Amino acid sequence: MNLKVIAFDADDTLWVNEPYFQEAEIKFCELMEDYLPKHTMAHELFKTETQNLALYGYGIKGFMLSMIETALTVSDNTIDIKIIERALVLGKELLQKPIEILEGVEEVLQSLKKNYRLVVATKGDLLDQERKLKKSGLEHYFHHIEIMSDKKESDYLKLIKHLDIEPSQFLMIGNSLKSDVMPVLAIGGHAVHVPYHTTWAHEHVEHKVEHKNFRQVEKIAALISLLQ
Repeated sequence: MNLKVIAFDADDTLWVNEPYFQEAEIKFCELMEDYLPKHTMAHELFKTETQNLALYGYGIKGFMLSMIETALTVSDNTIDIKIIERALVLGKELLQKPIEILEGVEEVLQSLKKNYRLVVATKGDLLDQERKLKKSGLEHYFHHIEIMSDKKESDYLKLIKHLDIEPSQFLMIGNSLKSDVMPVLAIGGHAVHVPYHTTWAHEHVEHKVEHKNFRQVEKIAALISLLQ
């Protein structure tokens, strides 16, 4: 691989994210048990989130709005205002969660920075992702920060053009096959999948990825031996 730039996803690649969302979702579904069983409520919330992605994008604020909309929908607009208030609190609590760096991340960044330009390429709310990166203490490792509204082929091509490299000189590392791997492989880049123990349902991919530019490692620390 003639790599010049290595890009890292942030949420659930550099630090913990999805478990916090799942905790908030469980609490929200418990609040709504008078209207629907928890598993059905979770399905309704996911449906609303998916429908709203084109409007709100990815992130906590969109999640908060989707909780409120779901509560109004399943209650036929009769929901107690206290539940709406509690949903807002759940969202604000998400915004204030501590940043828990995943094991091996800092050692990998220290090692790879010697030979590559390192980049963050992540989806989500701009203010929230900037806050998390600053609180993480990892910002100084990165040549460029790209907070993306989505991670489609066109989004990666735009990033690669900005970095003034060829797709073949770009490597993306992340926990989502759908967002971090498949679009990058499709444009001629390289990708490494680092699975995380829990992934948002929207990011699930059923089929196996097979490609000459694809690798999978079980722990992010394995990148050191893979790329040196």
